[in-house]
Amino acid sequence: MTTSWRRIGTGVGLCLALALGGASVVIDAPPAHADQVRDLEYWLADYGFTQAWATTRGAGVKVAVIDTGVAPNITELAGVVVGGTDVSGLGSANGQTPVGDRSEHGTLVSTLMAGRGTGEGTGIIGVAPAASILAVSVAFGTNGATLSNDDQIAAGIRWAVDNGADVINMSLTRNTLDWPTSWDDAFLYAFEHDVVVVAAAGNRGSGTTEVGAPATIPGVLTVGGVDRNKTASFDASSQGITISVAAPSEQLVGVVPGGGYVQWDGTSAAAPIVSGLVALVRSAYPRLDAAEVMNRVIATANPNGHEVPSPIYGNGLIDAAAAVTASVPASTSPTPTQLLQEWIRVHRRADTAPTPAPETTAVAPVPPKKDPALPAHNLAAAWLPGPLSLTYVTVPLLVLVGFGILVTLFGVGATRHFKRLRSKR
Repeated sequence: MTTSWRRIGTGVGLCLALALGGASVVIDAPPAHADQVRDLEYWLADYGFTQAWATTRGAGVKVAVIDTGVAPNITELAGVVVGGTDVSGLGSANGQTPVGDRSEHGTLVSTLMAGRGTGEGTGIIGVAPAASILAVSVAFGTNGATLSNDDQIAAGIRWAVDNGADVINMSLTRNTLDWPTSWDDAFLYAFEHDVVVVAAAGNRGSGTTEVGAPATIPGVLTVGGVDRNKTASFDASSQGITISVAAPSEQLVGVVPGGGYVQWDGTSAAAPIVSGLVALVRSAYPRLDAAEVMNRVIATANPNGHEVPSPIYGNGLIDAAAAVTASVPASTSPTPTQLLQEWIRVHRRADTAPTPAPETTAVAPVPPKKDPALPAHNLAAAWLPGPLSLTYVTVPLLVLVGFGILVTLFGVGATRHFKRLRSKR
């Protein structure tokens, strides 16, 4: 969430404050006329927002800002925050107490996205000035939070979904390509409930040399940054293949807690501009699901002479007017849910517990059959030959007896024959 900003204002003795490594340098500036702040919002005309407002200003859409909280009593945000919570244990129940390191951050994001000005042509007007905000306060870089930073994010996403968010803005980075498994479930929960999640790519000037989570999560609409001339911002944007679109990230204006305007740089500011654009599309096309809303933002992006998609500009620079009016073919790409589910299937396999063996259906035991009844005692049968005795005793014995009789008869006959012969002699 690191950004650089300088204070601006109106009236005599206007001061500018530059944040340089935590030190502020105060210099004099000439008086400013009443609508100077509105004049500084170059992106409203340059990126088609003033044209888009002829179609929609974002009415009926809720954007959850998961950030450091949104300060109350900001004129530009009067009536904008319609709900909120604190997931750090350090803020207020409505999310309207700035907490954590750089606690002004969430208020800056909110005014840039949905500010309603201070009067006709004065004050900051956001890119979706009729949208509503859900303030979810998280505390980074602060001891005493009831949850870890990662768990605060997961809890904040679930709360936002359960409380009707249509869009979630995440102007933050984990500074790593990977993310905890608790985020798998939280982001899937958002995707499955048709919520568009917008994330900042991060800022090279603050040490984020490559896009980090949540901007690396499949299904997230990741925002890279460009300068006033619509060319790649060297310090105010990281680069990476997950960038979806690019938006202005330099010389942007917001309101800090307690009032007062600052000019600031970073994709933390580019992200709410895109979240506001998503709100405009969801308001203009309420029947489109999250995947088709994202497709409309991406398909109408302007390559601006660059070869896209690219790790610098994504699919091009946002065009708000085209996003809410152009004819866009239906998307054939996988949905955010499908993209993240497939990533989890491929990359979390080693973390997945073994699948338990399927339960077997219990088979009722079969009782043993009773032994057959013993045969009735038969005295006669005891003397009669059975099958075995016939085979192995009776028949062989009869054969032998018969053979013996034949031998005897032959012997008797032979003896009588020899006696007759002797008597004749």
